[in-house]
Amino acid sequence: MTFPQFVYRNVVRNKRTYAAHFLSSAFSVMIFFVYALFIFHPDIKKGVANVLAIQLMTAAEVIMYVFSFLFVLYSVSTFLKSRKREFGILMMHGMTRGQLNKMVFLENMIIGISAIVAGIGLGLITGKLFLMIGSQVVGMGDLPFYFSTKALLLTAIAFLILFFCISLFTTALVRVNKLIDLFQAGVKPKKEPKVSVLLSILSAILLLVSYYLAATATMQTLVFRMLPVIAMTVIGTYFFYTQLSVFLVKLLQRNRGLFWKKTNIVTISSLAYRLKDNARMFFMVTIVSTVAFCAVGTLASMNVMNKQFDKAFPAEISYRAVDDQPIHQQNLKQIETELKAKEIPYTMNQVQLKFVAIASSTDRYTPEKIPVISFADYKKIAKAAGYKSIEKPLVGTNVLEMRTASFSNWEEITYTLKQDQIKLAQNKSTKNVVVPMQVIFQSGLVVSDELYAKLTPVDTQTLTGFYTKNLEDTAGIGKGLVEDSQSTVTDDHPFVMAVSGTLYEYQMTMYKMMLFVALLIGAVFFIAAGSFLYFRLYADLDYDRRHYLTITKVGLTDRELNKIVTQQLLLLFFVPIIVAFVHSAFAFMALQSFYQLSIAKEIVVVLASFLVAQMIYFFVIRYRYLRNLKKTLI
Repeated sequence: MTFPQFVYRNVVRNKRTYAAHFLSSAFSVMIFFVYALFIFHPDIKKGVANVLAIQLMTAAEVIMYVFSFLFVLYSVSTFLKSRKREFGILMMHGMTRGQLNKMVFLENMIIGISAIVAGIGLGLITGKLFLMIGSQVVGMGDLPFYFSTKALLLTAIAFLILFFCISLFTTALVRVNKLIDLFQAGVKPKKEPKVSVLLSILSAILLLVSYYLAATATMQTLVFRMLPVIAMTVIGTYFFYTQLSVFLVKLLQRNRGLFWKKTNIVTISSLAYRLKDNARMFFMVTIVSTVAFCAVGTLASMNVMNKQFDKAFPAEISYRAVDDQPIHQQNLKQIETELKAKEIPYTMNQVQLKFVAIASSTDRYTPEKIPVISFADYKKIAKAAGYKSIEKPLVGTNVLEMRTASFSNWEEITYTLKQDQIKLAQNKSTKNVVVPMQVIFQSGLVVSDELYAKLTPVDTQTLTGFYTKNLEDTAGIGKGLVEDSQSTVTDDHPFVMAVSGTLYEYQMTMYKMMLFVALLIGAVFFIAAGSFLYFRLYADLDYDRRHYLTITKVGLTDRELNKIVTQQLLLLFFVPIIVAFVHSAFAFMALQSFYQLSIAKEIVVVLASFLVAQMIYFFVIRYRYLRNLKKTLI
């Protein structure tokens, strides 16, 4: 038998150990390949949505490639630690250090190349389905299956480099100690896990503070709190598993009533060791799972933003004339003609915007002029848009910020006008959107009717609104006037226009694309997290066999064995997931500050879906693990 044959047979005979690593790597290769098929497809025409789809999938390629490198590196290093006894036997029979490194290198390359072949093969099988779903999301019609040589070469070369670099690197991780140490690996009695009370308290403080900051975050403070909260959560989670969790288990051991009850003495006694041994794995699974939950949950919550989209547009079509050129009447006439051609019932409303000169303000940035609208005109817009509640009429120099989005971001500001040094105190915003941000581009003011009549403007502009029952019906209106449903003011373009139907259609397409990409990346992350658990479980299988064989000899029944193993597997599988759920829940509390409507439903659906997947994975692994464990005990 040649050396390469020996290496090949060694891999095949240990296929159970390598299964999760191989399948996860093949899945990553498959997703990478089908993304590349989409990116290099020749039928994808240039356009905003199509270009965005390609950019998103290119970003996803990079994210998955970097993550695959870290994932494969971790899994290979885990295998090496669990094979010290095997290395000892080989060294005793005359294998040199160079041959051992060569064996490890060839094994990794065999698994890597097999994963590349399997992943590309699965990609070719599922490629048509992916292109069909992806093209529907982008809204370009069905894309025929296209075998891209570029996609194949990119995937093969990228992952060959990845596995080659990791194979070279992992040979340096092989530590050949004394033969007696290699043979006793996994047999030596484990030392009593030590814990620091100070670090345990620090972990609790970091997590509680980060949760508090996330739960109390507002739209204004979220940007500043994000990085500190993430840092405290990561550090707190690491110390939670290495220190605080072991500390809590030791407290359970002091509760004699609980500790000595039935099989709890076995479960709790080994729990502290398992938590300490698996701390880094728990930490990695928690962080990876949290990233997956937050990525998918954040994009799923965007559906709420789509639901409140119409709140950002009091008029389904808004048109702001910046001067008195005749072209404005022609444009308005064209919009009316298009609405009638589509048989869309509508009403039209016009109000005046005065732009008044500003001398100074208490804001960080003082604009040269600011748009102002009368309270009567605000009521006029609100009535046409179907708003139910209207604020009490304004008096004196009290003003309201002219809300331009579906969420409020106002702050107390006092403006001093150049006209008679009039001071306008803004301490609230309007309850409803007055003018879309795509039309006004800056915050404005709603003032009392009396004050509005007294103000002398720098210039006056006309705001025209077209109101329909359904904003989606207006998609495509005014294509000849503006690009991408909105416009900016230039010398050749003396008006601003926003069509909510087209903007909504574009936003929904972007949302679906981002969610589609996030779901696949989240699936890769989630499967990798499950693989981490699989690696750790089977790395400890030989130790668990000896452990439970010893206990069985003193009277442990089959039913009690099933109970103990199930309890320990429940902790192994669900402690990091539950912690990730808690982390994600507080992250979503912070995200809620961006929405007027609740995002709880969308978040619950996402987390419940991940939980169901984890439960299915748990029952499959539990069955296989118990079956392998009992083979030795029979």
